[in-house]
Amino acid sequence: MKKVYANATEALEGVLSDGMFIASGGFGLCGIPELLLDAIKDSGVKDLTFASNNAGVDDFGIGILLQTKQVKKMISSYVGENAEFMRQYLSGELELEFNPQGTLAERMRAGGAGIPGFFTKTGVGTVIAEGKLEKQFPTGPDGAMEDYIMEEGIFADLAIVKAWKADETGNLVFRKTARNFNAPAATCGKICIAEVEEIVPTGSLDPDAIHLPGIYVHRIIQGDHEKRIEQRTVREA
Repeated sequence: MKKVYANATEALEGVLSDGMFIASGGFGLCGIPELLLDAIKDSGVKDLTFASNNAGVDDFGIGILLQTKQVKKMISSYVGENAEFMRQYLSGELELEFNPQGTLAERMRAGGAGIPGFFTKTGVGTVIAEGKLEKQFPTGPDGAMEDYIMEEGIFADLAIVKAWKADETGNLVFRKTARNFNAPAATCGKICIAEVEEIVPTGSLDPDAIHLPGIYVHRIIQGDHEKRIEQRTVREA
């Protein structure tokens, strides 16, 4: 099975369609699949739903798709660094489903594991719980009953992720904090496309160093990445 493709456009060929649901890795601008996002923008697909921790900034990451009005809905936990995101949401142009950060990660992980729903205490008694199934479990002190809400697993049409290294079978290694949402996002897509900094021969990765098995990854590209820093902070000279 061919997994290595020449570029992002080729890797996305035959995969994209209007109205599809995409899970995207990354946290802020760290570990985002920037090449694949550029190719999605250039393809012109529209009415997209994205599950991603946030939407990058105005001119980078998912932000470039918001500028072109290709995104219909965001499932996210943070919107603060993207002025266009906030503007579209407040004006009613963009649908937004807020998720607590840990809940969003677990929804992706659950989808990847084939789990359609799970219960969590996070969000009980807040607007997050509105319209969701509530149930009590004996998890309090001395078996006291406590309230939980049910969250649904995320099952995306496509997952796009960024990794540090891959071998030709799709085994992935992430680089430090750039792992973030990439691993759970990769597992919850029917098709997963990974962009990496380096593709190495099969068998050259230490099995104990592999963060995501290649069985989850369908297509891979290697490319050059800007890896922009969102908030650069340095000490005075």
